[in-house]
Amino acid sequence: MNVIPTVTARSSVAAATLVAVLAVFAVGALGGLATDIGPWYAGLKQPPWKPPDSWFGPAWSLIYVCVIVAAVQGWFASPTRSSRQRLLAAWALNAVLNVMWSWLFFRMRRPDWALVQVLLLWLSILLLVVLHQRISTSAAAWLLPYLGWVAFAAALNLAVVRLNAPFAPL
Repeated sequence: MNVIPTVTARSSVAAATLVAVLAVFAVGALGGLATDIGPWYAGLKQPPWKPPDSWFGPAWSLIYVCVIVAAVQGWFASPTRSSRQRLLAAWALNAVLNVMWSWLFFRMRRPDWALVQVLLLWLSILLLVVLHQRISTSAAAWLLPYLGWVAFAAALNLAVVRLNAPFAPL
């Protein structure tokens, strides 16, 4: 049995990884464009257990690495074209929800709306875990930090809403 991947197999992995990296970069960049930790955000009351703002960038970077690994493993573990299409649809939904949270919370200044939306984001990650679990336990495991981080973010979002409500539209 040949355990050394062929040039074609290595090229396929490299191409899939590049696509995943570009997709994650796009999601991160769009979310980053929406994130404004200026005076409005600085004026929000925060729970005492909130980590420093400087921790969020590194945390998301690590999570995005996990997401890339999960996506590539899931892609190559998918036995059929239809299972790959389901994965792509689930990843696309997750990407939209991921970016949408930042826009609701920071740009629209509606942590209350973002709280409802973060539950949808968390459910989309759970869907990704379930879809990946069917084809690769390892790929599903790589998604667990993302699921946990968004659960933490939801708890933080809830605390912000409780400490600062009501919120008015711009």
